[in-house]
Amino acid sequence: MNKYLKSLLLLAETLSIVEPSAASAIEKLETVPTKYIETNGVKFSYRTLGSKSGTPLVFLQHFTGTMDSWDPAVVNALAKTRPVIVFNNRGVGATNGAVADNIADMTKDACSFITALGHKKVDLLGFSMGGFVAQELAAQHPELVNKVILAGTTHQGGGNNLMKVLGEAFSRANAPDPRDYLFFSQTDAGKKAAGEFLSRVYARTKDRDPESGKAIADAHGKALIVFTSTPDPEFKTLKAINQPVLVVTGSNDTMLNTEGSITMYKQLKNAQLVLYPDSNHGSIFQHHDSFVNTANFFLSH
Repeated sequence: MNKYLKSLLLLAETLSIVEPSAASAIEKLETVPTKYIETNGVKFSYRTLGSKSGTPLVFLQHFTGTMDSWDPAVVNALAKTRPVIVFNNRGVGATNGAVADNIADMTKDACSFITALGHKKVDLLGFSMGGFVAQELAAQHPELVNKVILAGTTHQGGGNNLMKVLGEAFSRANAPDPRDYLFFSQTDAGKKAAGEFLSRVYARTKDRDPESGKAIADAHGKALIVFTSTPDPEFKTLKAINQPVLVVTGSNDTMLNTEGSITMYKQLKNAQLVLYPDSNHGSIFQHHDSFVNTANFFLSH
């Protein structure tokens, strides 16, 4: 071995830049191990990935969704620049306890989980029903919540078409997964994006969360319907949110109407609004690259 090459190898060893170890490999939602933390009698299941420093971004999930319902294209990309935390709230997935049937209890449980991890300040990404929880957390705990992303969601009293679109989704013959109809537009571009999304969310093959059954669907359905059907004509929750908020939705959200997101944007004190074209409830998955770029800029500035 010549002296020059030997010197380079010695330098690399000194700087610890020789072959990366398995421990330093890039973490992915599809493979990162599940962790557990217990607080207030609930053993929460969660996964963390990304940087070990910076403000964590906590994901709050949709109706009946588990950690394995998140799109790796969104989670992994956002984790490149910050700590990311996904978790199952009480009674969902691998988290024990009776599932909450109202947004107030879901919010309390989410707050307990975040504080149990020891975080003093977090950012939130609330999708669909998770957006209801994100709004309540931001309004009730300004000392804990730094910035908020509200995706495919609406405000209290904003209305919903849950039963209608679920009925349509499940009535189709040979439908592989209802989300291809619930989350995506039915144009050629939307159908293509749906297929790609489903291949990504099923990529994890080991240590997957159990699928949500009727008990979870019934509880979540009640929580979603009550929240969106209970009038809040003065927009008290939205007006209590002083943090910066990014509101994101599709051009035609058939479950939680696009107009609800526009109303949130108008009523929030410090909000930005992004409307994605040719998209439905899951616009952040259909337009995942654009969404990640926008979210990164929002969270970093």
